Amino acid sequence: MTKLRAAITSVHGYVPEYVLSNQELETMVDTNDEWITTRTGIKERRILKGEGLASSDLGVGAIEGLLHKRGIAAEEIDCIICATATPDMMFPSTACIIADKIGAKNAFAYDLMAACSGFLFSIATASKYIETGDYKKIIVVGADKMSSIVDYTDRQTCIIFGDGAGAVLLEPNKDGLGVQDSIMKSNGEGRHFLRMTGGGSYRPASKETIKNKEHFIHQEGQTVFKFAVKGMADVSGEIMERNNLKGEDIAWLVPHQANKRIIDATANRMGVGMDKVMLNIQRYGNTTNGTIPLCLWEWENQLNKGDNLILAAFGGGFTWGSIYLKWAYDNK
Repeated sequence: MTKLRAAITSVHGYVPEYVLSNQELETMVDTNDEWITTRTGIKERRILKGEGLASSDLGVGAIEGLLHKRGIAAEEIDCIICATATPDMMFPSTACIIADKIGAKNAFAYDLMAACSGFLFSIATASKYIETGDYKKIIVVGADKMSSIVDYTDRQTCIIFGDGAGAVLLEPNKDGLGVQDSIMKSNGEGRHFLRMTGGGSYRPASKETIKNKEHFIHQEGQTVFKFAVKGMADVSGEIMERNNLKGEDIAWLVPHQANKRIIDATANRMGVGMDKVMLNIQRYGNTTNGTIPLCLWEWENQLNKGDNLILAAFGGGFTWGSIYLKWAYDNK
């Protein structure tokens, strides 16, 4: 009997119009284009401007484009999983808000929070729903308005993050295509090095948390960098080894766009040349849960049915993981 797998059958992305360039950042904090580019590879990032706009609006933009491309109605969707580190509010979930905004009346919806690894964790979760045979159409959307939690006086973090979203549709496949394997990992000790302290039950919002800037991202850059390089590289190598894959077998590495040096190290560990690496960090920065689906969206026309893809990410928590999948369609 042929194993039922979850295959990506459509992908779409959405980024805001406003471009925050390195040159503009030079007028805001003590930094410069050369310093940012050398350390991160980032030239510009997109920022969601406008009163009352949130992560759900980014997600809606990505999903509406996906539904139009696939030629299906929102009512056909069984489930929406939203990977986000910047929910519209503590509750209800951003996924529920998105479902309401697009009219997905028959979908159950919830958020999954694993920082920058959330999109991969969501794909791994959604694939199991598909494999049961009970669900036919699941949307995984990674959406983050990172500008809402960035301190634009902190030059260590404000240069890194941008806003954006990407969504994929997962459907059953009996031809051996789709998600083949996944490895997900976490280590809670990482909470000391990459976190947002204020706003949760540990440090509820108060005058003190606002004064101390606890509602912004705090990152100890060098520590996070070392963990991320090892984590992404190791898990990508591990998934290749247990599936008997060599560098030449991989059509594309689809890495989380956190830092070009981390991406370079992961590709090197895998034995994959940079010509096989999806890279758009220079234009969008780190959109957290949006980075991987935005890459798939931009490279969609270069993907061929049956291509071997390795998806890899690292995020706060710490969380990290890798997914091996076979691309399910041609889109020339």
